[in-house]
Amino acid sequence: MVENAPQEINSSGQFLHNLLVFGRLLRGLGLDVNPGRMIDLVQTLDLIEIGYKEDFYHASRSLLVHKREDIPLFDQAFETFWRQPLDAHGDLSLPSPIRRKPERHHLPQPALKLPEEAKRDGRERGISASEERLVVEAAKSYDAREMLRKKDFAELTGEEIESIKNMMQQLSFHLGERRTRRKRPGNGHSIDLRRTLRKSYKYGGEVLIWARREPRIKPRPLVIIADISGSMERYTRLLLHFIFGLAQSRSHPVEAFVFSTRLTRITRQLRIRDIDQALEGVSQVVQDWAGGTRTGEALKDFNFNWGRRVLGRRAVVLIISDGWDRGDLDLLEREIARLQRSCYRLIWLNPLLGSPLYEPLTRGMQIALPYTDDFLPVHNLASLEDLAGHLAALNN
Repeated sequence: MVENAPQEINSSGQFLHNLLVFGRLLRGLGLDVNPGRMIDLVQTLDLIEIGYKEDFYHASRSLLVHKREDIPLFDQAFETFWRQPLDAHGDLSLPSPIRRKPERHHLPQPALKLPEEAKRDGRERGISASEERLVVEAAKSYDAREMLRKKDFAELTGEEIESIKNMMQQLSFHLGERRTRRKRPGNGHSIDLRRTLRKSYKYGGEVLIWARREPRIKPRPLVIIADISGSMERYTRLLLHFIFGLAQSRSHPVEAFVFSTRLTRITRQLRIRDIDQALEGVSQVVQDWAGGTRTGEALKDFNFNWGRRVLGRRAVVLIISDGWDRGDLDLLEREIARLQRSCYRLIWLNPLLGSPLYEPLTRGMQIALPYTDDFLPVHNLASLEDLAGHLAALNN
């Protein structure tokens, strides 16, 4: 197994078993899958991230499929076998070995049955299981990862937290790009007179080719303002890992702040490559862990002391907070309105929004919502993946 695969996959011992059964299934469907090719696939697991279905699919198809006409059959078998089971004891009942005609590439949709149901069905029909059916135990290899992706951060166990940290390292965030006022040589609408004149010397001073310019493109800055008050304590640990991952990105500049009763800049601490040392540095500079929440005062400090430094290039601002506030609500409204006018887009990430029963009824959240461009959840790994897609779609 790969080192950074989720611990549930490693510890369950089911993935290698499932892989071998999958090879039997492909042989039963007529593909030329021999033990040597299965050994090659097992050795390939050291080179790919099996937690990602797409990577595993391409690796297995390249090693197990050697005829173009077998590709559609392999695709249907892969999707059928590695799908999520209906329940914890679901068994996958598939047609047994091989009766595939050379011209037929259609895999019938199999039915999910419990073990006793599959045996009873065989007895009623008077057909042995070895002859007619291959009952495959659908062990939850990918299902374990899928359940972990959708589990709330506040409900994770210690082992699950370590698995989530490893998964977070695989996330990739790319913000949209912004146009600057500067120009560069290109195919834009504006004429570059200097380059045009220089080129005209080659033709005796006649202008035969018009050189053009286009806007220079730069990555959009990201500013993170995270709540570390007592009401956010269940989420603070993993959200700091998330912020560390963003700060380590070299594709765009990142500024990070945390607040409870006051604002603290942690950008410098998060530039350390080692995450343990970085978080240790953060713990030393932050003096108000798990305190009360004064969002208005923190935003005022940011607007007056840091706004001009970090918001001058059409930055995207992420505020991570549950909206509970003990400070001056009038001050909160003034400062969040000022912040929204100063940035390119203001995104509020609320971990409570992941609950279907949540309603933004607190006064702090009601005041902030009219000045928020996007109101998104940030309660599990799936919500972080959705956020990555949302940020990548921000252009110009």
